[in-house]
Amino acid sequence: MTQGTMKAVGLLKYLPIGDPESLIDTEIEKPVPTGRDILVKVIAISVNPVDVKVRAPKNRTESTPKVLGWDVAGVVEQVGEECTLFSPGDEVYYAGSITRPGGNSEYHLVDERIVGSKPESLDFAQAAALPLTAITAWESLYDRLGVSDHKENNTGRTILIIGAAGGVGSIATQLAKHAGLTVIGTASRPESADWARKQGADHVINHFEDFLPQLQTAGFEQVDYVLCLNSTEKHWNSMAEVIAPQGKICSIVETDELLNLTLLKNKSVTFVWELMFTRSTYQTADMIEQHKLLNEVSRLVNAGVITTTTTEKLEPINAANLRKAHAMLETGRTVGKVVLEGF
Repeated sequence: MTQGTMKAVGLLKYLPIGDPESLIDTEIEKPVPTGRDILVKVIAISVNPVDVKVRAPKNRTESTPKVLGWDVAGVVEQVGEECTLFSPGDEVYYAGSITRPGGNSEYHLVDERIVGSKPESLDFAQAAALPLTAITAWESLYDRLGVSDHKENNTGRTILIIGAAGGVGSIATQLAKHAGLTVIGTASRPESADWARKQGADHVINHFEDFLPQLQTAGFEQVDYVLCLNSTEKHWNSMAEVIAPQGKICSIVETDELLNLTLLKNKSVTFVWELMFTRSTYQTADMIEQHKLLNEVSRLVNAGVITTTTTEKLEPINAANLRKAHAMLETGRTVGKVVLEGF
């Protein structure tokens, strides 16, 4: 069942971003929420590397427009009959599910269990920058690396965040600092290094150079945790070299190359993956944890502990501006987040 049509940006062909057909303005049916789904009026969105990966050139075409976009801030329009967490009029933010249409549309259906209440202290554009990166950073630190949420347990403990100036790195740095860890970020340019320090990094090293000598110069022989947000295989040997015995490494970046796990054996090191879409894809029993953590992030934002990572805003939400945003991401040099607002 639908209720008329709505504007959306989607794709029919998987093309280079310079091609005007790579993302197109279109009209699709406006859906109706059932069960635990809520229908959200989309006010702002942000762009992530996942959008670029899904859109990348492939020998395939879609019969109906495929809508991308996994960061939304908006207002609840309607709720399904089983909903208990939200009501029409509530301001929300979320990343959604990779197995469903994305949020680059005027209205969007999402399961309420992966939705949080928008931080009151932020406008919609600022809020749209946060969900995917905040969920990824939070799950990486607390669920995958097992960082304690008691500050006193983290005194003297260190984390190396590879790619600290990007979207996830910016939030992970803030969360790790709040947790009481000493944060060593990596960045390769003066502006990205400055941004990492602004997010709370205690030290910044260059990820294009060997880690160990740079860590030693900063006064460290090893680190307790590593969060890899950039090129897992490229940094694999360096991570294995600097991780402490019984330390933990988490990566969010898939690899096409085989990784030599034996490098971690003598130190009894844990290696773990993080993908923030796992809970929604597999409908895990603990799916509602994303609702809870987004609400906790909202609380931290409202308290001034976490700041938004928006660095660029484009208006309105349309194919031309989304193509521009994708092109910016494809340079690999974006600092913080690119957001779009208003249809």
